[in-house]
Amino acid sequence: MEQRIKNEDWVWVLIQDPERDEQILGQRDDAQGIFYIPAFLTKEEAFQGLPALVRQPDKKYEAQAIIYEDLVRYAVENSAMIYLLNGAGQVQEKIFT
Repeated sequence: MEQRIKNEDWVWVLIQDPERDEQILGQRDDAQGIFYIPAFLTKEEAFQGLPALVRQPDKKYEAQAIIYEDLVRYAVENSAMIYLLNGAGQVQEKIFT
């Protein structure tokens, strides 16, 4: 199967606490026993998918673009997978890093 996202493509992630201690929002998939980073193909999908994700109520969240290759590197450094989600927060693809 051909890779859907190329290394040089931009994807969108959600940043938690962007003005203070910014970090990429991660999630736990307890059924699978893994940690993953939700990623989206568009900024609009990232904002639409935000309500479907577990968040801390006192934190601010912002969608930011990141080069896919950099996101993969970040995921590997943090022992995480990448889940490509749609605007409804549904998993479209699970990317093992």
